[in-house]
Amino acid sequence: MKSLIGQYEVKLTDKGRLALPVEYRKIIGNKVYVARWYEGCLVIVSSGSWEALLDRVTAKSAHLTQAVRDTDRFILGSAFEIELDEQGRFVVPKLLREYAQLAGGVTILGLGDRIEIWDSDAWNKREKIIYDSASALLERIAEHDTDK
Repeated sequence: MKSLIGQYEVKLTDKGRLALPVEYRKIIGNKVYVARWYEGCLVIVSSGSWEALLDRVTAKSAHLTQAVRDTDRFILGSAFEIELDEQGRFVVPKLLREYAQLAGGVTILGLGDRIEIWDSDAWNKREKIIYDSASALLERIAEHDTDK
């Protein structure tokens, strides 16, 4: 599967409708899952990638530890299966709009196998944190890889 990449600025309508860019729709199709994600954003994945994403965040754990149960509650408890219309639009469920504080400007990020949906102001703040710590993040990843 081709990777989802790039960043787009879109508007959320007054009725909570959002349109995904055509470049993303070509990759993920018209049936997707949308759910709460980390750092106050939403995640969208194709129906074919949903189970793989869940396996990644629970580390394919065979045990229903509290961490796994809470992750299930956080993500699965907020998940919706959505069918996009011909223009790639869908209504973001109220629960998710409120969680991500979506109101007007929205930033959509393609991140390989998933899409993140951010309130644009929240994304700008998060992006600044990432920019300011990019070198340190790379060092931590490299250290983790050498620990294996």
